[in-house]
Amino acid sequence: MNFEDKVIYQLYPKSFYDSNGDGIGDLRGIIAKIDYLKSLHIDMIWFNPFFVSPQNDNGYDIADYRKIDPLFGTMADFEELQAKLADAGIGVMLDMVLNHTSIYHEWFQKALAGDKKYQAYYYIRDPKPNGDKPTNWESKFGGDAWAPFGDTGKYYLHLYDKTQADLDWHNPDVRQEAADIVNFWRAKGVKGFRFDVLNVIGKANDLVDAPAGVESKTLYTDTPVVQDYIKELAARSFGQDEDSITVGEMSSTTLPTAIAYTKPGNDELTMVFQFHHLKTDYIAGEKWSLMRYDFNALRDLLHSWGSGMSQGGGWQALFWNNHDQPRALDRFADPKHYRVRSAELLAASIHLSRGTPYIYMGEEIGMSDPDYTSMADYVDIEAHNAYKELLAKGIAPDEAFAIIHSKARDNSRTPMQWDDTPTAGFTTGTPWLKPTNQAEVNVKRELAQGQIFDFYQRLISLRKHYAVIARGDYQPFGTDVDWLYAYTRHLDGDSLLVLNNYADHDITVNLPEAWQQGQVLISSVADFQPAPTVTLPAYSTAAIYRGQH
Repeated sequence: MNFEDKVIYQLYPKSFYDSNGDGIGDLRGIIAKIDYLKSLHIDMIWFNPFFVSPQNDNGYDIADYRKIDPLFGTMADFEELQAKLADAGIGVMLDMVLNHTSIYHEWFQKALAGDKKYQAYYYIRDPKPNGDKPTNWESKFGGDAWAPFGDTGKYYLHLYDKTQADLDWHNPDVRQEAADIVNFWRAKGVKGFRFDVLNVIGKANDLVDAPAGVESKTLYTDTPVVQDYIKELAARSFGQDEDSITVGEMSSTTLPTAIAYTKPGNDELTMVFQFHHLKTDYIAGEKWSLMRYDFNALRDLLHSWGSGMSQGGGWQALFWNNHDQPRALDRFADPKHYRVRSAELLAASIHLSRGTPYIYMGEEIGMSDPDYTSMADYVDIEAHNAYKELLAKGIAPDEAFAIIHSKARDNSRTPMQWDDTPTAGFTTGTPWLKPTNQAEVNVKRELAQGQIFDFYQRLISLRKHYAVIARGDYQPFGTDVDWLYAYTRHLDGDSLLVLNNYADHDITVNLPEAWQQGQVLISSVADFQPAPTVTLPAYSTAAIYRGQH
């Protein structure tokens, strides 16, 4: 399938639009906003999970993979949504959480009741002879990764929340269940699948302690068997559809492995999400820390992955925002002084690059982090756990809150801001998470007088009309210029140069003679023209084209 010119929109159903006034977004709310989604000219929507779930991890703790949670609607609602999106030319991508289930899933409940078949679905282990947990692994949500398995004296593995029990993919029954789940949704016409934390399914059969000073994740991330599992899953399910689009979430992955996951001919995935560029504001790799991001590290990572995937024939998902990340405007730009230009800069940086761009809802109108003032404003379990751990380390409450305020996942989960009313036009009730800056930033105002949404429309149109954007190679440019993130693209005689200024001041760039005669495809700078030396104002972008068009 020709997927390179596609653009995918990520929609967090809980926060998009509430149709019934209960304060939580739902499927009928999405149906009500299809015209808005169509107007952006996106090709597919990735929906965060709306399956039956206790919602301990906002739907990533699934209790039934084949049913819609009543919180969001019914199967009839989903089928209507899918049909109407298809009429609008928009495909559906569903979130497959197959590394773990909720402990309230039927499988785990049967395991608890003593069913040996379903006990073999999970990592259930005896304690060590001295009574310690089976291994010293840490949960990614804080604390250890083992919880008591009922009153049996055994423990079950949970790499994430204690209500999310890891599935044992060594078990062929588990792998067949995974394929059956994908096929259930394929039978309903779904062609897109996003696989949650996919590169941690390759845990060993015999689990061992992480050596002193070594993070436990190194023992189970990107192990060779993951590729075998993906190949098998593809052959049994989505790989049978020529027009399927798949993306694997690959935390802490490496460039060679990401190439292998996505290289045509390997019959695995269309593309991968990797997150290294979103850790450039971590101190010594620690998320819950406070620092301005390291621009040189960001630029170098974008270049190494862009050129590496290009040379290796792999493909990546391009994104700044998602439901697990604070808003990129606050992290990498300046929404206070240059909100519009900042939004356009971030958009151009990835939409003109090599890979598939993802737009996270609200990004297209320039939404930024909420102006929360206390921990009571946050809902996410990860944020509250982190706050407690920061206090336990002796960090002052004000400083601990500042760290949460900058890094919390809820920053991107605030309701979509449709208008300037107290509930942002999201609900007639009380929103599950409160909006804070909808008076200045909302869809109604943006469509009436803004320019960010229009800029996104233009970028999407360019990807569809210029093959060099969709399929060209990637080469770094101007790495000697401070605060410049720039690259060139080449395909069949066509070339593109993209210049992005990440500084809060003007920068100048010397253009090679060939580019001085080029055509400006898009720019956030009025009257920008190629010249021997060009000036880019703070947080601005420009793209120059040379070719047959």
